[in-house]
Amino acid sequence: MSGQEQDYIQKAFDSNWIAPLGPNVDAFEKEIAKYVGASGAVGVSSGTAAIHLALLLLDVKKGDRIFCSSLTFVASANPILYQGAEPVFIDSEPETWNMSPPALRRALEDADRQNNLPKAVIIVNLYGQVAKMKELLELCDEYEVPVIEDAAESLGSSYFGKRSGNFGKYSIFSFNGNKIITTSGGGMLVSNHEDDLKKARFFATQAKDPALHYQHSQMGYNYRLSNILAGMGRAQVEVLNQRVSQRRKVFSYYQQKLGGLSGIEFMPELKNTFSNRWLSVLTVDPEVISIPQIINELEKENIEARPVWKPLHLQPLFEGKHFYSHGEEGMSVSEKLFNNGICLPSGSNLTQYDQDKVISCVKRCLLTVSAVNR
Repeated sequence: MSGQEQDYIQKAFDSNWIAPLGPNVDAFEKEIAKYVGASGAVGVSSGTAAIHLALLLLDVKKGDRIFCSSLTFVASANPILYQGAEPVFIDSEPETWNMSPPALRRALEDADRQNNLPKAVIIVNLYGQVAKMKELLELCDEYEVPVIEDAAESLGSSYFGKRSGNFGKYSIFSFNGNKIITTSGGGMLVSNHEDDLKKARFFATQAKDPALHYQHSQMGYNYRLSNILAGMGRAQVEVLNQRVSQRRKVFSYYQQKLGGLSGIEFMPELKNTFSNRWLSVLTVDPEVISIPQIINELEKENIEARPVWKPLHLQPLFEGKHFYSHGEEGMSVSEKLFNNGICLPSGSNLTQYDQDKVISCVKRCLLTVSAVNR
């Protein structure tokens, strides 16, 4: 916390704006929209809700197809299932770990031949690194397919000088407890299409028709952000750039201390992009050591670490769904990253003492395995 959250929360209590909606929500929406350079935003209960609203705005229905990054958390794709639509998963590429332009091109070419283009493409900015938006947007424009930018993890990042969260027809953020700034639970739908944002507010507020009595002609959702939680968000926005700086400092220190070790490579940062380094992520050479070995050793020291996201095309929930790999011969970058990638502790308040403890444990683990192999 920044220390200022209680001031905004107290204002909500003093003014009796306790229920969802209120001055904090209005201001938080404007502050986020201004930060990313978009026309407007809608505060909602989660990033998942924001994706769902984007699909509703695009009139996604049962039987429609949605292309989606595979290397991401399940929340990126669950709303596709909410609408009864069919997800098609697109592999990563090695320079950003995000959606592969060659794989997307093949998927779009196939869909065009089948006269079954997707209703949208959901592009995820993984771990704070913005995807290759120029190439991806050009492909989507060529086939006139709208883009939903899942920027849940990349608030504060940029691509060729443009802020993340302003590339898709609709973009979304998450303010879950583990994100770079938090409202405890919450999200935001961002767009330059003001009329669509009005529709999103309508859907997110139980689709109540403009009538004196309670009248509903369409199905709606209880998705709006609480005025109290939005107060937390306003205080967090004030320190967003500081949080980005702290995360990048954590990443840099890991890279400095571990980057020279045999078999370790850190998540790259594409030229002309700026990553918020939401998580410090690296890969290890499986011939040197395995990810479970490192995680188990860290756990013995009460240090939590996680593997990279398991690709969605490998999840039981999506068994049998179509997947386009980065390489035409079936080479899957996302599977390789999942098998060899690890997320280290990366919190904005991580002390150097604690970070040194993580680094020592990783080094010790590598030395132990190396000695055994010799």
